[in-house]
Amino acid sequence: MTTQQKKLAWLLGALLLAALCVLPFMVKNYRVFQFNLVLVYAIAILGLNILTGFNGQISLGHGAFFAMGGYTAAIMMDRFGLPYWSTLPVAGVVCFGLGFLMGFPALRLGGHYLALATYALALAVPQLLKWKLIEQWTGGVQGIVLSKPEPPFTFRFLGQPLNADRWLFFFTCAVTAIMFLLAYNLLRGRTGRALIAIRDHPIAATAMGINLPIVKSTAFGISAAYTGVAGALGAICVAFVAPDSFSVLLSITLLVGLVVGGLASIPGAIFGALFIQFVPNVADELSKSAPWAIYGVLLIGIMYLMPTGAMGLLKGAWARLRPAAAPDAKSPKPALTPRRHPT
Repeated sequence: MTTQQKKLAWLLGALLLAALCVLPFMVKNYRVFQFNLVLVYAIAILGLNILTGFNGQISLGHGAFFAMGGYTAAIMMDRFGLPYWSTLPVAGVVCFGLGFLMGFPALRLGGHYLALATYALALAVPQLLKWKLIEQWTGGVQGIVLSKPEPPFTFRFLGQPLNADRWLFFFTCAVTAIMFLLAYNLLRGRTGRALIAIRDHPIAATAMGINLPIVKSTAFGISAAYTGVAGALGAICVAFVAPDSFSVLLSITLLVGLVVGGLASIPGAIFGALFIQFVPNVADELSKSAPWAIYGVLLIGIMYLMPTGAMGLLKGAWARLRPAAAPDAKSPKPALTPRRHPT
């Protein structure tokens, strides 16, 4: 990266930071709440992308890990009175352990067989949360009602106070930035190269000395940990958890966001989260009688126009608009080889 490109990146980062600081004070509380959910879904989609996009393992059960993270945060806050911020690492560790254990049976499965196995997990977890033996912890069918954390300080900006939703927006932005930075450093190193090698050529990856069982199980665990942190953040932002909130539709919705944003793309998680949060609302405004039909038509149209996702479209447009690199005048010219004449 050249010096000019670094300056441009710093400038864009500063503008983005300023926009994020001003944004929650320019919209109403409900819109801030929606932006909080966008960030939550972005973390969950990023976790699913680590597993599916970079490692090639298809999962239809990440809603179960989302539920585990949400209930871990809710139980810690409601039953033990712990602060909300302390629930995030615990939810990540719990879901990492569950995902790592889930990764071992997945070693013998692949493709649609693994998708069906994770689909069964997504079906089972909401029912297990209603189990009478653990109802005293999970709240059963009624779930657990929480209180949104109050900001540690308060002020007014643009005539709007710093309330609970706006404070959670800044807190969620900070957590999202940390999770994305960790994923970027993870995927650009040896672990990321090992995941991609297993996805593309598992036999060649084994021949190169990559331990497939450990790497694939670790990928499952890391993916589940990201989704668990997202679930904990979602429980804090919504201030409510219930088994019916984590149905199979949630797992399918995360997969839709992954495909719309773009496979094997870290920024694509943001576009996928925006899609699954706002497009259903747009479909509902277009047709009150058949919103899911409108949603399906919009999804088909987007997949037709962007078969590689939003990030694939942006990368293709950037490649077409970027001018061709000029040849460097200082670079040595290739030596001319004399032409042989036939004798």
